[in-house]
Amino acid sequence: MLATTTFAVSNSNPPNPAHKNSSPHPPFSSNSRQAHIVSLNRRGLLASLSIALTPFLASPQIENPTHYADFISLPVSEARGLFQMPPVRLTNRYFLVRAGESEYESLGIINTNPVAKTSVDNGLSEKGKKQTVRAALDLKSMGACEGNCWIWPSITQRAYQAAEIIAAVNGVNRSHIVPEYSFLDARGLGAYEGKKLDSISEVYASDSLSPNIKPPPIDDGTPNESVQDVFVRVTQLMSILETQYSEDTVVIVSPDSDNLSVLQAGLVGLELRRQVFCEDAYLAYRSRFQARRSQVHRC
Repeated sequence: MLATTTFAVSNSNPPNPAHKNSSPHPPFSSNSRQAHIVSLNRRGLLASLSIALTPFLASPQIENPTHYADFISLPVSEARGLFQMPPVRLTNRYFLVRAGESEYESLGIINTNPVAKTSVDNGLSEKGKKQTVRAALDLKSMGACEGNCWIWPSITQRAYQAAEIIAAVNGVNRSHIVPEYSFLDARGLGAYEGKKLDSISEVYASDSLSPNIKPPPIDDGTPNESVQDVFVRVTQLMSILETQYSEDTVVIVSPDSDNLSVLQAGLVGLELRRQVFCEDAYLAYRSRFQARRSQVHRC
């Protein structure tokens, strides 16, 4: 069973390399958009998640190619390569995928230490592999990789395994899997490392107060990252992708949902604490996870 939610739309058509003349998506009113935004919950902590992001504004059109003055005189904040949140426009189409359940998650244990991120013990559980296959099929049904796409997974074992499954299901050459080494790491939860997953509700309670509150530190090398720290990382990632590609499709594969929820809020320009960290979100997502583990959120 699939849950479809629109959280950001534009009046422009998303660039689709495979279908240059595809029919435009009907624009939504601001009231409709706000209703959808409010309905979004926190993080699907264990759910396999796919999110499609379309450009906010069309790329600038130069009617007379011999006159570049207007294009060059764009404000500095709109210049390509100087990516800011929220973006003036996105030049690529993005699908955000949360890797399926990991071995540690199947045991109910928090594992965010980057030292172990490439360990086979940090890979997908059998249930997680099935979740990822469902997400890959969802991407295929949406035509995400028709005509090709780039898959950017975290180098974390479970995220890279998910990327390989997505590539196999969608007929993408493995040369188009580009491992990302740091910006997509799971959020470091400091002293909560090794604790039960249920205890993460305490972190979320702090997040609801301020995006700058860090989890308590620990001396085993696990970072203790605030929401703002994650925001900086995902902004840097988007800056690289928007500079490196143009009118391409990029599938971002994250080992956890914190990266994705923070990225969503940043892209639509919402205040992190208010939008991403609602009061009862942990329980809501836990309930949704028990009911169904494959979700698709489209825009």
